[in-house]
Amino acid sequence: MGMGWDESILGFKQYLQLERSLSLNSVEAYVSDIEKFRVWSESLGCNGPFDTDKQRIQKFPEWISDRGFQATSQARIISGVRSFYKFLVLEDSLAESPADFLELPKTGRKLPVVLSFEEIDAMIVAVDRSLPEGERNVAILETLYSCGLRVSELVGLGITQVHADEQYIQVLGKGNKERLVPIGTRALKHIKIYMKECRIHIHVKPSSRDIVFLSKRGVKMSRQSVFLFIKSLAIKAGIKKNISPHTFRHSFATHLVEAGADLRAVQEMLGHESITTTEIYTHLDRHYLADTVLKFHPRSN
Repeated sequence: MGMGWDESILGFKQYLQLERSLSLNSVEAYVSDIEKFRVWSESLGCNGPFDTDKQRIQKFPEWISDRGFQATSQARIISGVRSFYKFLVLEDSLAESPADFLELPKTGRKLPVVLSFEEIDAMIVAVDRSLPEGERNVAILETLYSCGLRVSELVGLGITQVHADEQYIQVLGKGNKERLVPIGTRALKHIKIYMKECRIHIHVKPSSRDIVFLSKRGVKMSRQSVFLFIKSLAIKAGIKKNISPHTFRHSFATHLVEAGADLRAVQEMLGHESITTTEIYTHLDRHYLADTVLKFHPRSN
């Protein structure tokens, strides 16, 4: 009767790490999705991943939908389950996958929330610079917007990866792929102020010596803490949109595309594997064009 849950999930985890070279974050996300599938299976009395069939698995999407997951999360969980069973087939533990015919929910590609220049400035102005972490937070916002970084790339940024004279930074992106991203003078100026006036007063833990942005405890910041201070700044600046660190990445890309930047260059800077991921910004651009035409065209008024 093949392996049980624990063994199968462990095997899957190792496969994702070693053979597919996924980052720890991606692997954890996959495993937590498979755990949801396991909970559902066990509630039906299945004694392991092999104790099921096509008919039974067809009911799983309905279960996650009832649990209130958004369509994008449902699609991710289902595609995770499909990958898990593909892995079991690869391992010769199964002849065929019972999950191949699972329907993915239709995810209308929701266009990401984007901030205007004015809103980004309002958030930067809202930072309380009398607090020791004030200068750090200004430098973080300027860097996120100047370079379009993912939050994991921002918190992992090393001092030795910032080349101020040449105006670029080395970024370690998804799948440990390195890319070079230009960084603006304003972001560099604020990093310099933070390093010279604030960071030197922090007792830095040896493990975080090369990290640019530090927590009060002198270690690398958590993604969560960046998320929280950005959320609270948006509220303070009176912005009603649903903001996260990723919003700065979307704004960076959108503003570049609106200004006529080459899509391949934007793809390069964002570190997207595929140009289709970058193409959502051309849709945003179309909205922007339509708004502009309607606003300024003499026949529209």
